[in-house]
Amino acid sequence: MILGPAPADGMLEESIDELDEAVEKLERFPEAVLAYALRVHLAGLLHVLLECGQCTPSEVKEFIAGLEEDALRREDFDENRPLSPQA
Repeated sequence: MILGPAPADGMLEESIDELDEAVEKLERFPEAVLAYALRVHLAGLLHVLLECGQCTPSEVKEFIAGLEEDALRREDFDENRPLSPQA
């Protein structure tokens, strides 16, 4: 189960740190654009994992549900507020 609980070793933390550094280099783009770009990239990655048999459709659905829960967990969340400020 590749998309099960997060690994306990330092690999996850290390990959998060490297992704943070890469995203910092993209600060010239609006947050909404980055969110959509990351969405496209994540969808492609999950598709490859499915094709290679490293996870099941059920695991992908569970993973995405967890992502949604994490994204909406903020106490001050306003579902009517746009992802980025309107210019």
